[in-house]
Order: sequence, then C-alpha cells, then structure tokens
Amino acid sequence: MPAHVTRPAIEHPDNWVTTDQICANIASHHPEHPRLGVVLRVLRNTGVQRRALAHPLDSDTVSGRTGLVDRNAKAWAAACALAETAAARALEDAGLQPHDVDAVITSHSTSWAVPQLDVHLINVLGLRPDVRRTAFTTLGCVGGATALSKAADHVAAHPGSHVLVVVAEAISAIYHHADDTIEGMIYKALFGDSAGACVVTGEPLQPGLRIDSTWEYVLPGSRDSSYWGRLDELGFHFDSTREAINGPGQVMPHLRDWLKQHDALTPGFALIHAGGPAILNAVQAGLDLTDGQLAHSWASLAAVGNLGGASVLDVLRRTHDTPPADGDRGLMLAYGPGFATTALTGTWLG
Repeated sequence: MPAHVTRPAIEHPDNWVTTDQICANIASHHPEHPRLGVVLRVLRNTGVQRRALAHPLDSDTVSGRTGLVDRNAKAWAAACALAETAAARALEDAGLQPHDVDAVITSHSTSWAVPQLDVHLINVLGLRPDVRRTAFTTLGCVGGATALSKAADHVAAHPGSHVLVVVAEAISAIYHHADDTIEGMIYKALFGDSAGACVVTGEPLQPGLRIDSTWEYVLPGSRDSSYWGRLDELGFHFDSTREAINGPGQVMPHLRDWLKQHDALTPGFALIHAGGPAILNAVQAGLDLTDGQLAHSWASLAAVGNLGGASVLDVLRRTHDTPPADGDRGLMLAYGPGFATTALTGTWLG
C-alpha cells in the first residue's frame, strides 16, 4: 500500500548565526592553529550562509567549555521544545487531532535520554496511551528518511492508520573548541539545530509525496571508517575520517541497481539530504541530476545548514513551494553514520 506524506513543519531556535560569525569565533579560540587559514577557507566553502543554534554562539553550551551533564541536559531540552512545536503544527496542518495519531516514529541522536522523544511527545501532545511508538536514537542524518520508510511500513501493515513522524536534533551540542581537527572545525560551521514533523497515511490528506518503495543499505566495513559519535567529559562529539567522503560513491552502484529494479533511475524530482557540497556533488554526478533538481537541497544548506535527520524534511517542505507536476516520479535520499543509506522512490500527487 502506498504511503502519503503531508507537508513537513520545520521549527528552528531563535539564535541565528552566520558563517562569518563562526569563522570569527574559531579564529578567536584558535589563533595559533597551524592551519587556521585553511580551516577558515574550507568553512566558507561549505555552502552554508547561516544556521540556527539552540543557544547563543558565545554561550557555555556552544563555544564554551561546560561539561557533558550540562550540554546533554540543555541539548535534550532544546530538542524537546523544537519537536513539540513542529509536531503540533504538523497535526494542525494535516487537520488532525492528537487522538487521531495511531503511531509515532521519532529520531533524535544529539543527547542521551531515557525515555526518549516518543514518550515525551505522547505526554506533552496528549497522544493516546495506546499509540504505537518507535524511537530511533543513533541514526543521525539518515533519521528523517528512515523514519519515513518505517512509517510507510506501518501504514502498509495497519491500513487506515495515521503515523506522526518527528525528527529533532540540537547538533550545536557537538560545538567543542577541544575538537581542532579539520573535520571537527567543519562540523562547527556545517550543522544547524531544528525539528521537523509530518504525518504519513494510507490515503492522501493533501497534495504532496506518495512513497512507492523504500531501500536501506549499510556499506560493508564502514563502521570505523566513516562517521561516528563519541562521548567524553566535555559532551558529545562527531568524528569522521577522510574515507567518509567516498561513501556516496561506494554506495552509488548498489543504489543505481535498486533504482533500475523500480524503473526509477531517472527521477523527475530529487529530495536529497543537504549534507554538504561533497555529498550533493557526489549524488548529482552518480545519478546524472540537473542543477534544478538539487536546487531545494542547495537552498536548504545555504539557509539553515545541515539539519541532520530533519534535512530531507526541510527539502521536502521547500519542494511544496514549487511542486513537481502531478504524477512526476522522484527520489528521496539520505546518508548517515555507519555508512548508512536510506532511499525512497515516490510520486508527486497534485
């Protein structure tokens, strides 16, 4: 059974920071860094013009040296607040009440909490106590696409159900001046905080994306050679190797094989996770996409940065502003730690 996705609601915190401000912040904390000039040049080439942070740039929980407990608590509180607003707006936009929700699927990776975002939302939104729930806590940037994939599975298994999908990340929690590698500096400038939410149903509630098929793939042997999270006394860190930028290219032959099986190798529109220039350029080359097909992904990257799992939801939201033609077939694609990939083929219904 096909699954229909409502227009996502995206919520950002109020602390907007430009790339120039981040470059100045890094320069002030690392004046003797041997590669400072290279770092600043790379940061200005990320394609990000601004992003929203849960707390001001000069706060202890962003560029300060507060510890794990404080960073974790404030990141979790920020993610919950963003998720509540986005989820409530998604339900309102879909014309639904909290009691209409039959399942909730969440993704959140940037702070530790038990219980997780699913239980929090059940309580604050007033969802039914018998709502089915799935809480993803380690997916990172692939979280939005994977949550939609699992929502499609739920709709197929439980016809007539309404699935609330919510992704919230306070990625500014990884902003540490103790991380002074090139990769660590890039992540300071690349990410933004946000929450995204939408509803997935078996029958369309409004014009938009219908999910037709889904695919998940973990690149063999990539556990220690791509992206991963790390905890220490300062908080949460996000690390990577140079090999990580090769992930999209290594996955591409397998992705193309799957797309061929679904007669979807040449999508009419593309909803690509705005992970950064390397990812977008690799996807464009691997799938022969046009600049126009990636316009919403580049716009999302520039305006709000890499939102982690919520990025594809923001790209989908932007696509609603200039929608494809009724019946056009498209592709959603996201990558995450692991190196993990989730792809969805779909049809736009006007």
